[in-house]
Amino acid sequence: MDRPDLPNIANEGDERTLLTQFLDFYRAEFIDRAWGLDEARLQQTLPPSSLSIGRLISHMAYVEHIWFRVRFAGEDMPGTFASLDWDADPDAEMTLSSTWGLDRLITEFDAAVAFARRATVGASSLDQQSAGTNASGEHWNLRWILIHMIEEYARHCGHADLIREAIDGDLAR
Repeated sequence: MDRPDLPNIANEGDERTLLTQFLDFYRAEFIDRAWGLDEARLQQTLPPSSLSIGRLISHMAYVEHIWFRVRFAGEDMPGTFASLDWDADPDAEMTLSSTWGLDRLITEFDAAVAFARRATVGASSLDQQSAGTNASGEHWNLRWILIHMIEEYARHCGHADLIREAIDGDLAR
C-alpha cells in the first residue's frame, strides 16, 4: 500500500475552514508516523520515556473523544474507554495500545476523529459553547477546542517524530 498523501491547507479562507484544515493536517501527520510499522515497532519506546507510537495513537483517540464527544457534545465516553480503571492505571488509555494491534488502533482513532468532524460541522459557529464544563463550571467554545487540539497534535507529532526517527530513521515529511 502506498503511503497516503497529507491533506492540503489553503493559503486563505475563513477561520473555521483554516482551523479544521490545520487540525486535519496534524491528524494525518500524526498517523503517518505509524505508517509501515509492524506490531513490535509500534510499541517500541525511546527510553527513558514509556511513550510509543501505539501509546500515542490510543491516547489521541481518547483525547478526541474527551474533547468533542464528552465535553463539547455532552455525550458519554464510548466503548472500551468508558470502562478504564484510572485508579489501577493512570495511563490506561495508553496501555490499551499493548493489547490492540495497528488495525484496532487506527479504527478507534478514525472513529473518534469522525465523531469530532461531525460535531464540528454540526456546530452553529465557532462560538458555540460546550455542553460540558471545567471544574469551575465554565464552558469552552468550539474555537478554543479546535485551537487546543491543534496544540495537542503539534506536541504529540513532535514526540512521534522522535520515536519514529529512533526506530528506523524515517523522518517527518
